Amino acid sequence: MTERSPIVAFLEGEGPDSRGRTLFQVLGMDNAALERTHDFIQWLFPLPEPSSAVPDAPVLSADDVQAIHDSVTAQCALAAASDRMDAFYRMTHDWLMPNDHNHLRITRIIRSLRILRGDVEAEAFKAQILARVEATRAPVSARSRGYWQTA
Repeated sequence: MTERSPIVAFLEGEGPDSRGRTLFQVLGMDNAALERTHDFIQWLFPLPEPSSAVPDAPVLSADDVQAIHDSVTAQCALAAASDRMDAFYRMTHDWLMPNDHNHLRITRIIRSLRILRGDVEAEAFKAQILARVEATRAPVSARSRGYWQTA
């Protein structure tokens, strides 16, 4: 039996991220901590390519994707992470501007959800974000919206 990768262990609540935080500690961060901390999103929503912002962030392998698909625990963790980030974007407003680092996070979340949970979950998160932008009449750039649409 092969050992689980660090990202699978993290999403199953049984291993830390590269800074020693558990999934539960990251999900328990308050909004201010989520805003000022820039190296957690790659662990909550991993992708199959390296992060240019966080060099030691996990990179999904095909085996990781399959293991996460097969893990009820990891699927629950992704659902919880999606709910937490949705709450963050509903409760905060600093990201509702033409350009913001959160726009990159949103693109990552949508892409990761599409890979790891499926189109329905990815589209639901994207719809919630776009509804918030529309409801507030935020001047989010067409470029950011375009990335979200194609994520």
